[in-house]
Amino acid sequence: MALGFFALALFLFLGLDPDYGYSSPASAAASSEGVEITYGAVLKLMHEKTKFRLHSHDVPYGSGSGQQSVTGFPNVDDANSYWIVRPQPGTASKQGDAIKSGTIIKLQHMRTRKWLHSHLHASPITGNLEVSCFGGETETDTGDYWRLLIEGSGKTWKQDQRIRLQHVDTGGYLHSHDKKYQRIAGGQQEVCGVREKRADNVWLAAEGVYLPITESK
Repeated sequence: MALGFFALALFLFLGLDPDYGYSSPASAAASSEGVEITYGAVLKLMHEKTKFRLHSHDVPYGSGSGQQSVTGFPNVDDANSYWIVRPQPGTASKQGDAIKSGTIIKLQHMRTRKWLHSHLHASPITGNLEVSCFGGETETDTGDYWRLLIEGSGKTWKQDQRIRLQHVDTGGYLHSHDKKYQRIAGGQQEVCGVREKRADNVWLAAEGVYLPITESK
């Protein structure tokens, strides 16, 4: 188990941008229930109702925007389900800062470096708001902005908290359901945006590499 985690930490470290201050894999804290989530954390988001993980891969949608597709993936151990939590550009937030409810964040797909994105294109199965991956290290826009909304009384994001992510430009909540693709991503389920609060747009932070909170000086 320890060797497996070290290998994962090393893999994540080698794939991360050094500008965010990663000095060694040992700086990453192993995930545990209730751990505080900070900028720079690398995590998987689990859809509460279906237990599928938010996932992307270098496969474009065959309709809508034609951008990189985003799905729900059934298996826990796929590296294409890791996302890096980034702050909104132009703010004072930095790696190691805790993230309060109501904060605008960005999620960067670790493997392809693209941003979790949404817009007014229709999603392939249900015709809701399409959710895609867009841009890269030097290409981003407000379509990559998501507002973190914690369910319940919690004020800062922790691993065991139920959350919603509301897309800033469209107002749609990050959403999934048991409607599955049959061909290109067979067995994976649709991820889309829906403007109403529903049970199907609740997520939890699951597996990942969580960094310690940076102490204020």
